[in-house]
Amino acid sequence: MAQVTLKGNPVEIGGALPAAGSQAPAFTLVGEGLADTSLQDFAGRRKVLNIFPSIDTPTCATSVRTFNAKAGSLDNTVVLCISADLPFAQARFCGAEGLDNVKTLSTLRGRDFHDTYGVAINNGPLAGLTARAVVVLDENDTVLHTELVAEIADEPDYEAALTALS
Repeated sequence: MAQVTLKGNPVEIGGALPAAGSQAPAFTLVGEGLADTSLQDFAGRRKVLNIFPSIDTPTCATSVRTFNAKAGSLDNTVVLCISADLPFAQARFCGAEGLDNVKTLSTLRGRDFHDTYGVAINNGPLAGLTARAVVVLDENDTVLHTELVAEIADEPDYEAALTALS
């Protein structure tokens, strides 16, 4: 079990991030139109999993905007923005912001993702949501980079994630 903070207060995180060099665990989450969407649906492409509590918070929104801006220049790469938000809220946000270089996925049906990927917030005001993390995968779903952000209110290290793809 890991520990991070939320505005300086300790928060317990369940599970463990997949280790660099390991095979990413399979998952099925909810995508556009409430369709089940699996990791396998992105086979053959490099993936950046941008995991966060809710798209309706400033830092989470910034991470989606930032990865959207940087994703346009990445070859054979998809950015998957994963949160507990309903697909309707995710689509509304991306539509209003004009973001089309990211794909949003909801943990609405796929709560096992929280523990499998080591991002389950177990206590505090955000209990039941996911911690902020980034997991980068190659075309074969081998983990290239992981980051569990130490302070949930902070942004991830975008450059480290993108450097893992070069």
